[in-house]
Amino acid sequence: MTTASTDGGPWFYPDVVSVRPGGRVTIHASGTTGTCHLVVRRLGAEAIEVARFDGIEVGSHPIPERADAEGCDWPATFSFEVGPDWASGYHDLELVDGHGGSTRHFVVVRPAEGATPAPILLVLATNTYQSYNYWGGANSYADVDAIMAREIPPTARDTGIGRLSRLRPYAQKLIAPPPGAPRLVNLRLRAPGVLERPGDRTWSAEHRPTPYDGAAGYVDKWEHAFVAWAEREGLVVDVATDHDLDIDDDLLDRYRCVALVGHSEYWSGGQRRRLDRYVTNGGHLAIFSGNTGYWKVRWEDDGDTLIAHKWAGETADPLWADPATRPDATHLWSHPEFARPEAEVTGLSFLYGGYHRLMMCVARGAGGHTVYDDEHWALDGVDLFYGDTFGTEVPLLGYENDGCPIRFDDRGLPVPDGGVGVPQDFRILGFAPAMLFEPSSSPFPPAIPPENPEVLAEIAHGVGGEAGVARVNRGHAVIGSFTKGAGEVFNAGTTEWAHGLAADDPHVVGITRNVLRRFTDAQPSNPR
Repeated sequence: MTTASTDGGPWFYPDVVSVRPGGRVTIHASGTTGTCHLVVRRLGAEAIEVARFDGIEVGSHPIPERADAEGCDWPATFSFEVGPDWASGYHDLELVDGHGGSTRHFVVVRPAEGATPAPILLVLATNTYQSYNYWGGANSYADVDAIMAREIPPTARDTGIGRLSRLRPYAQKLIAPPPGAPRLVNLRLRAPGVLERPGDRTWSAEHRPTPYDGAAGYVDKWEHAFVAWAEREGLVVDVATDHDLDIDDDLLDRYRCVALVGHSEYWSGGQRRRLDRYVTNGGHLAIFSGNTGYWKVRWEDDGDTLIAHKWAGETADPLWADPATRPDATHLWSHPEFARPEAEVTGLSFLYGGYHRLMMCVARGAGGHTVYDDEHWALDGVDLFYGDTFGTEVPLLGYENDGCPIRFDDRGLPVPDGGVGVPQDFRILGFAPAMLFEPSSSPFPPAIPPENPEVLAEIAHGVGGEAGVARVNRGHAVIGSFTKGAGEVFNAGTTEWAHGLAADDPHVVGITRNVLRRFTDAQPSNPR
């Protein structure tokens, strides 16, 4: 079988998502050109080659018809031991054949057993990587191969699959995009009568990206930008994955600060429980992410299969029918059946946010936050005051943003106005308008298809019909913080925060320094 997602090669996948120094990684590969070599590079501020393995004999193996859902089941090809001196971080794996053809995958190296923990633990959003991976045909959103073959429109939804195997390669433009890949934001304000789009037509014509390539992955994206910035700042950051957080009950306990960056969209039950407990018991959660914790998923087959039925959870997930197993079923975390909305942990939700400067969603938005609470601790020494807007040149707001319902108190400051799971002591630093879907009055066909707006309206506001849809579509990107138990959470509320660090925006950098300094302080949190 050869499709848009599986053309090329040699193809491979490792048997693990993460490993400690001294552990082994086994590669399963298939190719048609015989001998290959494997290059391992740690990607941070620099790409550092840590190992190269030559003379790997790769055989040719069939690609199963349902590789996206069931995996490839290729035999083991090669294994290697992680060196004792390999630093924690994202390690890019590149398998190269004798003709120069290559493909890439990854493994995360966790800190060595017994090592002194870094002040910060970055949890990579590997559940999101997996949910967007369409190698073999489909991902959790759509039959991507059919989209690229023009058999269905690019806006097609609800044709994804609820089971996604980890035991397969990654679509390459998602996991290792070509240089110059566009951000998911309109870099320019929309001109009169024009539908602005991310990127440029020349790059798109050359590389033919799918609608999903920019939404997940590490290389030259959000988490990579954060790690590179942190290393330039002299900060030490340990790295783990969503998979580790799902199974390791003690993973977070040794860290002063846990960071989520970019697009931590898919949370398992174990992951959610551990984050909740960590903050309640005095931990500090720094969220530089958007659309955070939106979808509830679970892992089966000893962590080899991701279950993400999403909108079809009520009908397609076999755990839904029985009330005893329904708490482990999949759907929105904010679904009332679970009674555990993500905002209880994050403070904000995509339900009350949406897109900004993307297609026709707030297409002429400023691209940054307007400051209201200029006495917020995160602004100490940052030179921002009431009414200032920051991040506009980045632009800081684009793609996906989280928010909460807003009202103004008797001080003239914005405060939460209800919202499913939103803590009423959430302290809003600033905000900007956002939309969950493009306006019905737009003169252009929708490029961002609305995903069940009436369901979202019922969950978010308890109002259906046209009034509910209009209400849920008028959201905000919000930035701020709150305390939870003995701990504290800061939420930047946007996928694009790390791009502000990469651009060396002085306000984004200043706020990030304040958050990390406060959250890595050995003293307990003491908010004003």
